[in-house]
Amino acid sequence: MVRLTKIYTRTGDKGTTALGSGERRLKSDLRIEAYGTVDEANSLIGVARLDASPELDASLSRIQNDLFDLGADLATPETDEPLPFERLAIVPAQVDWLEREIDRLNADLQPLNSFVLPAGAATSSRLHVARTVARRAERHMVELSRREGERVSNAALKYVNRLSDYLFVAARHANDGGRGDVLWVPGANR
Repeated sequence: MVRLTKIYTRTGDKGTTALGSGERRLKSDLRIEAYGTVDEANSLIGVARLDASPELDASLSRIQNDLFDLGADLATPETDEPLPFERLAIVPAQVDWLEREIDRLNADLQPLNSFVLPAGAATSSRLHVARTVARRAERHMVELSRREGERVSNAALKYVNRLSDYLFVAARHANDGGRGDVLWVPGANR
């Protein structure tokens, strides 16, 4: 259980922050950037929930909780050394749930004949913004996973990849099942 009794600690005043292991890193470190971008996507999902349908709101609420799990996973890198606590990490069941949600929402959508512009209903547009930030988080996580001495779990990478897929399908769902999608017209303004 997390307990926050004091919001400011002054420990980051010189540009560093602590990972879950206690190791200090620069606030500009790619690992910090990765979980900070996950937090940004989470916040945007919170904005999308403002007027989401009850069905989407329930799923988005669950995803927001999972994104805190993802942040914890990234903030406490896997090591060969034992930690004095159980490390919180994304598990395959969380990825599986996202896949089922994608399939469920996608089953009722209008087929696509073009790319979808990030527009339409307010909830849809907000979900598209969250999707693009989730993609940025994924890019950071992939880059981090390729750096020597850094680890990012396969489940975490799969989760963030499925998340952007889910947000795309959810955005279409919020656009009246895809009927309100704004489609790209290649070369329309030439």
